[in-house]
Amino acid sequence: MSLKHALLGLLSDRRASGYDLLKIFETSLANVWPATQSQIYTELTKLAGSGLITVAAEGPRGRKEYEITDEGMAELRHWLTEVAPQPVTRSDVLLRVFFLGVLSPEQARGYLAALTDMSQAGYDQLRRLHDSIDWDDGNLSVHGRIALEYGLRFNAMRREWAEWAAEQITRSE
Repeated sequence: MSLKHALLGLLSDRRASGYDLLKIFETSLANVWPATQSQIYTELTKLAGSGLITVAAEGPRGRKEYEITDEGMAELRHWLTEVAPQPVTRSDVLLRVFFLGVLSPEQARGYLAALTDMSQAGYDQLRRLHDSIDWDDGNLSVHGRIALEYGLRFNAMRREWAEWAAEQITRSE
């Protein structure tokens, strides 16, 4: 995934300013694809320069509202249908698990307990986010809720797995 496609996806729903897009990132997309203010504004300039978005309106203090062009919509659809997603091949969490044997069983269980806590905290954060949103039937709302559900289930699974893994270490002592 790229920031380019994330911005095109957001603009496919409705036009927005850079500030609006930053706020959407902070409350939703940051959970799957974080971006800083400077990254967003730099990418908006590139997208406008390549004709994938256009400035639809300008307001006070240089505020620009962007909207996706037909070319931008075609690029978004191409990316969604013809570009295979990149599998996640690196996991700092699991790399450490491979080497927990160099620690004492107590230390290994401590690592897994911290992972359990981290997963629960991630779950709780996403649950609060879920409960704070006024969901509607719009595309971004429906599909955002589906993506958020993935995060909830992933954190629940990782928490359960870490608890199971700690039990395995206890059994092997």
